[in-house]
Amino acid sequence: MYYDELKEEIIAYSKSIGIDKIGFASVDVFSELKERLKRQQELGYQSGFEKGTNEERTEPKRLLPEAQSIIAIALAYPSRMKDAPKSVKGDRRGLFCRASWGRDYHDVLRDKLSQLAAYLEKRVPGFYHKMMVDTGELSDRAVAERAGIGFSGKNSMIITPEFGSYVYLGEMITNLPIPPDEPIEDSCGTCTKCIDACPTGALVTGGQLNAQRCIAFLTQTKDFLPDEYRSKIGNRLYGCDTCQLVCPKNHKKDFHLHPEMEPDPEIVKPRLIPLLKLSNREFKETYGEISGSWRGKKPIQRNAIIALAHYKEEGAVEDLIRVMKEDPRPVIRGTAAWALGKIGTDQAFEAIEQAKEKEEDEQVIQEMEKGLHFQVKI
Repeated sequence: MYYDELKEEIIAYSKSIGIDKIGFASVDVFSELKERLKRQQELGYQSGFEKGTNEERTEPKRLLPEAQSIIAIALAYPSRMKDAPKSVKGDRRGLFCRASWGRDYHDVLRDKLSQLAAYLEKRVPGFYHKMMVDTGELSDRAVAERAGIGFSGKNSMIITPEFGSYVYLGEMITNLPIPPDEPIEDSCGTCTKCIDACPTGALVTGGQLNAQRCIAFLTQTKDFLPDEYRSKIGNRLYGCDTCQLVCPKNHKKDFHLHPEMEPDPEIVKPRLIPLLKLSNREFKETYGEISGSWRGKKPIQRNAIIALAHYKEEGAVEDLIRVMKEDPRPVIRGTAAWALGKIGTDQAFEAIEQAKEKEEDEQVIQEMEKGLHFQVKI
């Protein structure tokens, strides 16, 4: 009885501090997830960003031996931007995915979980906990699903009845035997819109993601982007929203409940050409507070170059030539050379030819040759 009452008190307190949804899960082994992780590893579908062993990711008591329950939380984020600037010829813009709008969600959710933990420390003597948001060993989605926050959709996202999949997730393993909630029923039905719309075919089957093909993952890599994905990335600088945008469960879902999550249009839909010129300090000052900055400026700049090629933005040719000739990073020089070829002006091809004579890096030279292949031979 005591823990039933405590559960209701936790729910009430969570609402008072701005947690949009809360659920409670058992600490039983996530057996189904463990099998899925094994399959992903066997198939080479993992991103490489995962933390911990399969056992640590699926057995809560390995992370907190005293564990008796998990508290899962969700915060809803906006799906629409007010006064979004337009991307037009001569002034092209890139885009950060919705999950990177506003202040870094890791910090926002940790703040909420810390408030919840402080409340429980005062309320319950001997309270132990371990909290995590995204970067912990446990799967936020598996915990949220078990806790009744939402069901796991075919796009591998947690879909809530109230907010669709536009939610951030976090959890806290505790030593409190709080009664668990029931999972909610999967209601994707026969719908395959997310699978059909995925630009790279990363959604192999319902609920199984090949992270190596997922644009959200590819935008975070730091090496040359494989050729087959360059035409798919469009103007995405970080992340991908396609599987969420086409989901019927997200229709008209747009919540502006947390001021810290509101996007600054000039930051999350920035001009592309100025991105090429940012110093490390300028990048940190401008983008340091959003989650899309965690890999540094290199992937963002590489993606900006690919976006300029996507638009065939002739107004970027001189800046791309400068990058190709002067940038110390081979990935950036080479991607700029490829982009110049894609844009395809006489000035661009001439610059590639000249730069190729002085270039010493073999990979960059290969990219220059790819750029020159765009030239129509007469």
